[in-house]
Amino acid sequence: MNKIRVAIIAGGRSSEHPISCISASGVLAAIDRSKFEPILFGITQSGTWIDMRQSDFERGSDGLSYVPEGGEKLIVDIHGIKDSKGIDLGIEIAFPLLHGAYGEDGTIQGLFEMAGIAYVGSGVLASAVAMDKSFAKPIYADFGLKVADGITVHRDNWNKSKDLEIAKIRALGFPIFIKPARSGSSRGTSKVKDESAISAALDDAFNYDPRVLVEAAVVGREIECAVLEIDSVATASVLGEVRVHPPHEFYDFEAKYLDGSTTFDVPANLAEPIASAISQAAITAFEALGCEGLARVDFFLSEDNQIIINELNTMPGFTPTSVFPALWEKTGRSYSQIITILLDSALSRQRNVIR
Repeated sequence: MNKIRVAIIAGGRSSEHPISCISASGVLAAIDRSKFEPILFGITQSGTWIDMRQSDFERGSDGLSYVPEGGEKLIVDIHGIKDSKGIDLGIEIAFPLLHGAYGEDGTIQGLFEMAGIAYVGSGVLASAVAMDKSFAKPIYADFGLKVADGITVHRDNWNKSKDLEIAKIRALGFPIFIKPARSGSSRGTSKVKDESAISAALDDAFNYDPRVLVEAAVVGREIECAVLEIDSVATASVLGEVRVHPPHEFYDFEAKYLDGSTTFDVPANLAEPIASAISQAAITAFEALGCEGLARVDFFLSEDNQIIINELNTMPGFTPTSVFPALWEKTGRSYSQIITILLDSALSRQRNVIR
């Protein structure tokens, strides 16, 4: 039987580059090689596509993995993916394990659409909308989901009229969260407790995105649900609860990936009616945005049992120990099995472009 040639794509230009490399390593180790032939491609932080069949990730000064800038370059365009000599590599499906900008935001999905290459995950529109929290929130609300109160601050408006923007932010009350509208892994996210910290938090967030979301903090539990399309049906996993320990006050990048300051309870200790409602809300969010393949949907459960959607990630962290695989393992699907489900699903569906 001929194996299906899969491009495992890692790295990318976003701040989440190292997490992508870890995710790709996990998929390479767990993919069913009796059915698939994986080929590792990297995208450097400068945006160069690298053939990594004969190379490995580099260690940065922070101890994390990166795609090497000096690797053998690939030729990538609307005609497909070729090696440096122009020989087509016969890619039948792409698994873009890219998080954040240029990978999870619809841009690389558009490239695959034009090249006629099947790919894992949501299409152009769903990826773009999910990536921008300021655009996704009103869609969630239209579908009956509760969202946190908030406003969007544009860098140009901030530079022109800081007093006006601070007044609008102050009206939300404190504490608040300030975060890039289109970033992930909590990069550039700050918890702000008083007006004096607003400027610094906005400046930090603007390093990642010229559009920033400012939201009233929700007091409550953090609950996560993994949605996976199985036989074309969006299916919810069991739920998990993230508990963050001191010195962290919220689930930021360091708490997620670097210093082990979180506990993840699976399944979450929830009454069945609440758990069912959150699971249904996750599927509603998935379908509201027109997602495909997979998503991780994050919620707050307030002290009075209000279910408030925080965000939906169309390509969540996919390391063997990440939340998405962990939730599905407890639901009865192994890491290797969900990889196969995602690849089979992507191969079987039509692409999103109107013909």
